[in-house]
Formats: sequence, C-alpha cells, structure tokens
Amino acid sequence: MSIHATEAIRTLALVGHGGSGKTSLAEALLFKAGAINAMGSLERGTTVCDYDPLERTHQHSLKAAIVNFNHAGTHVHLIDTPGYPDFMGQAISALPAVETAAIVINASTGIEMITSRMMQWAAKGKLCRMIVVNKIDAENVDLSGLLEKIQATFGPECLPINLPADSGKRVVDCFFNPAGDSDFSSVARAHSALVDQVVEVDEDLMALYLEQGEISPEQLHAPFEAALRQGHLIPVCFVSARNGAGVGELLDVIVRLLPNPAEGNPQLFLKGEGAAAEEMYAQPDPQKHVLAHVFKVIIDPFVGKLGVFRVHQGTITRDTQLFIGDGRKPFKVGHLFVLRGKDYVETDVCVPGDIGAVAKVDEIEFDSVLHDSRDEDHIHLRPLDFPKPMHGLAVEPKRRGDEQRLFEVLHRLEAEDPCFRVERSAATHETVIRGLGDLHLRCVLEKMAQQYHVEVDTRPPRIPYRETVTVNTEGHHRHKKQTGGAGQFGEVFLRVEPLARGEGFSFVNSVYGGAIPSQFIPAVEKGVRQVLEAGPVAGYPVQDVKVTVYDGKHHPVDSKEVAFVAAGKKAFLDAMLKARPIVLEPIVNIEVIAPDASIGEITGDLSAKRGVINGTQPLRGNNVAITGQVPLSELNNYQSRIKAVTAGQGSYSLELSHYEPVPPAVQQQLASQYKGVREED
Repeated sequence: MSIHATEAIRTLALVGHGGSGKTSLAEALLFKAGAINAMGSLERGTTVCDYDPLERTHQHSLKAAIVNFNHAGTHVHLIDTPGYPDFMGQAISALPAVETAAIVINASTGIEMITSRMMQWAAKGKLCRMIVVNKIDAENVDLSGLLEKIQATFGPECLPINLPADSGKRVVDCFFNPAGDSDFSSVARAHSALVDQVVEVDEDLMALYLEQGEISPEQLHAPFEAALRQGHLIPVCFVSARNGAGVGELLDVIVRLLPNPAEGNPQLFLKGEGAAAEEMYAQPDPQKHVLAHVFKVIIDPFVGKLGVFRVHQGTITRDTQLFIGDGRKPFKVGHLFVLRGKDYVETDVCVPGDIGAVAKVDEIEFDSVLHDSRDEDHIHLRPLDFPKPMHGLAVEPKRRGDEQRLFEVLHRLEAEDPCFRVERSAATHETVIRGLGDLHLRCVLEKMAQQYHVEVDTRPPRIPYRETVTVNTEGHHRHKKQTGGAGQFGEVFLRVEPLARGEGFSFVNSVYGGAIPSQFIPAVEKGVRQVLEAGPVAGYPVQDVKVTVYDGKHHPVDSKEVAFVAAGKKAFLDAMLKARPIVLEPIVNIEVIAPDASIGEITGDLSAKRGVINGTQPLRGNNVAITGQVPLSELNNYQSRIKAVTAGQGSYSLELSHYEPVPPAVQQQLASQYKGVREED
C-alpha cells in the first residue's frame, strides 16, 4: 500500500527555455535525494529523463518525462519538460498535473522566449510559480543584473529565497537561516523583503510582525503558501546542477515551502456540456469519488497504450472500476504504475496528488477524465490553450502497400502528442501532418523510420484553393444516348448565382408540372455536386454558389437516373464556364510574437507577402504582438523566416479568416497547371 499521505506529496514541473539545464537539474535532484547512485550525462545519453533514442541523438528533451523520489519524509513527483518551441505541447500538457511550475532560467542566456511563455501559461493555470536560476557557476555571468531583469520583467514579487556565494560554488539561505555573505546584495535585506511580502497576505500576522519585528519560519509557512497560490510571491532560487550548488537547498524549499495537493489551488472540472456545464472543484480527499486527469499518453512497443494521470480526488487501487469521461462502460485497473523515466514500477494505490498510469485501455485519450461515478454527465476539464500546429508536410509511403500501416502509425503519434495533427485533405487528396515547426516534424519522421520502420516521401502541402462564380447565368444540357436497346435521356435547365463568401452551396428545385419527375431531382443534384468537387478553372472545389433547376424534359422509357446525373453535371459546367469563374485563396489571420527590435522587418516582410497589418500590441519582456491578414500561399516555410528574423525568439499562429479572389496572374498560372495535368491524364 501507499507509504505516503496526500499531505506528504509535492508535485512540480521543470519548465523553461531549451538549454536551461532542466534535465541536468532533475538528475541532480534525484542524485541528491538518493534515488540514483550516480548522475547521468546528457552527452553520454545516460540521464533518467532523456531515455528515448531520439533524445540521446539530439541531446535535448523531446517529451515530458516523469520521475519520483523521497526526501525528508516527503514524496516528490517531478516532471521534466522540453524547452524548445517545437515541443511546447508536451510542456503545457504537464501543467494540470502539478501544484507548482518551476521556471528554469539559464544564468548565461537570461530570460528567453519560452521563459516568458511558461510564466504566462503557469499563471493562466493558477499554479504556484518559482524561478530557478541554473548554471550560476558559469563564467562571466551577471547574476545581480539577471535578478533585476527578472523583477523588471515578471514583477517585484520575484524575490530571492537564497543567494549565490563564492562565485557560484554555494548558496546562502535567505529564509530559514539568513546568515552569511553572498556574491551580491544583502542576505538580511533579502530576508526582510521575503517576510514583508509574505505577511501582506495575513493581516493578523502583519500586525504581529509590526509589533515584534521578527517572525519565525514556522509562523510564515501558511502565509507563504497563500502568497504562492495568489501569485503574490514568486521565490527565486539559485543553483548549479553541474557542481551541486544550491541543489540541497532547493530540495529543502520543495519539501518545506511548496504546497502539497491539499494546499494548492484546486483543479476545476466541468460536469455537462456547453453553457449548461456545471463547475466543480476537485477536493484532495482520498475518501471521495475518484477524479483523475490523463495528461499524457504513451504508446509503448512492449506495454502498449499507457494513460498517465494525476489523481485530484479519491483513491485508485488495483481492481478499481473507472469510467472515462461520459463513457458508460467501466474498465478495471489491472496494473497500476508509477513512472521513473523509462521504467514502469507497479504500485498498489494512488492517492490525491499522485501521478500514476494504467496500461492497455484503448479508450483512454489525452485529456480524458477518469472517475468512478455512474453519473452519465460528461466530466471534463476546460481545453488547454495549445499553440496551433501550423507547419505542414504532405506525406506518402515510399513503398506500395504501406498506406494502411502509415495511417496506423500516424494516429499513434497523434495520440501521444497534443500538438501533432494528421489531416486528410479531400480538396487536395493529400495526407498532411502538422506540427509546431520543422524540428518537430523532422523528429516525427525520424521516429516513424526508426521505431516503426515506415519511410515516407514528403513535400510542401498544396494550398486549399476554391472556385466560385461572379455573375448570374444559365446552363443547359440534353443527355441522349441510344445503344440499340434501352436508351438514356435526360434534359436539364438550371440557373447559377453567386453567394456571399462563406455561404457554401445551395441547391433549389423549382421544376413544376413534372418536366423532370421528382424521383430524378436527386440525380440532377448528384451530377451538380460532382462538379463541386473539381471546378472547371483549376480543378479546385466550388463554393458560394446557388444552383436552381427550373426546367427539363424526360422520356417515359429512356429516362434513367444515370441520364439525369450526366445532364445535371454538364448543365452546371455549361453555366459555370459562362459565369466568369474565379479562383479563391484562403486568407488567414496571423499573430506574430517577437522582440520589439524585429517589428520593422516583420511588418515589411508581411506587406511584401500581400499582407495587411492590423496593429501591434506591446507585451511584457520587450516583446510585441503583430496582428494582420495574409494569403496562406505566401507563408510557405514562414517558420524558418521567423526564426531567422528574430534569432529564434519569435513565434506565430494562424487562423483561417476567409477566402478572396487570387490575383489574375496567379489564376492564370493555376489554370495552366490544371490544363497540363488534364492533358497528361
């Protein structure tokens, strides 16, 4: 059975920009706590968290890794997350599983793009936050200046709980035992600033502090955690994972000051659908009904599908029967695991605050909620605000016969990664994979080849153009075929009208007097819809068109469904060619987040791409948000362009806005290409 109670659990995620040393810090914490006998090395590929062959090849984290250890009577669940922008989905998905987000900063490079993003995401999730400045023993680091910049960027509530000493060889405690000298600032002054900040959340304690002039750390425990929950305090710790400076002190902060699951901000669940959904907060009570959230899915080649969850309420044991979301069929927990890197260790029980896993339950998906209530209402969390996967590649198997295998592998990868998407485009007849960047998709392709032995050819995806008409016109066709036996006859008259952008397609039957018998009207519509799939100009789907069938003729013997399908198709083509057809291109809303020094180059580049700039909005940390609209066809490989312009500090997101006519030169080019393809066929 469990050897720890909920009050003895701490959960935290190490988040931050790539290269800040999160994996090395996790390794140092495991070693200091006695969970491993020796520290692993990123260069040798021996760390507990970066165990995947691809991670060892690239020497940085590609996914969130979960470990646990015991220290000073406390059980700690630690999640090491990737720091590169292309893998942010893995970091964001870990946040609902913890009470505290530890934002790790590289002392040499300072505040970077993902540093700011993770601070924002953690605050939005109402998590307690702390900042860990790593690599304090690096040469030529300005730790005093970095602390000032942290406070200027994230607020004066960012206060050091320890300070570096002896050029980063050790740290001096500023909270429990504020004595000694540091490399900069005053330990006594840092202690006073911490106490002043903490007592502000408790009026009675503030009065006592003003009366006595000093407060013991024990008296500050509860208000310290209240300040963390409210975002009124963000403690700053200095460490060096390489030489071990501050690692023991960080463990003490985790155990003695960070909130346990009963003290953190409770997780909000929703019961029901839409606007009528009822809010319900999880209570970390082991006696209540189970509420657990699946924040990670692993497809293991030996164990199968593994659902990794955080228990927010109730107790899960072997043989517990659980429901998934609004599913009415329960499953029985056969094996219950806790994760230590690549190892799955069986356990008997998971209490509120624990991170566990169950295997071989195919119905479990990312973001599922596990519960033991037979209530039929759908229990779920609000969807997380993930970056949209914009970088795309069209893929097809290199070997014939691998189509089904490719489909299965892609959907396994999609189940594991919340920011990886697989699309099948009916308009372009392509399978398109989308991720957060070139590196993201490159790693996906490497995994497909190495783990699943599926190799693919790739190319940029085609732009989903559309076609429409611009004027009202009429079309007519008589289909007559005589082959010696029963013939085919059908005649159709129809009108075509343009609709407003985004209205799609409308089919209206205005035939009176039985000119076309009612049983053949669906056949006419079927013929019309065949043209909708591939327009006459460039072969793209037709939209924003109204078709009205108003007359026709039939033959009592020779009229058949196939005849009216053909007549409807040819009549619509006849009308389309006379209705001044045009090609439409997708226009997307774009938001670029970049350093303010890059504004001029980015706006100029978007304008050169036929874009329109709608405005700019300053953000914290010398960043700015640039919004506008631009044709999607102009944004091919824009991820690389943004990285080059902003030195890797920028990011962007897209959202379909509307369709507009392409320039005449582009339409002519697309029509010529389509003509060439038809001639080849």
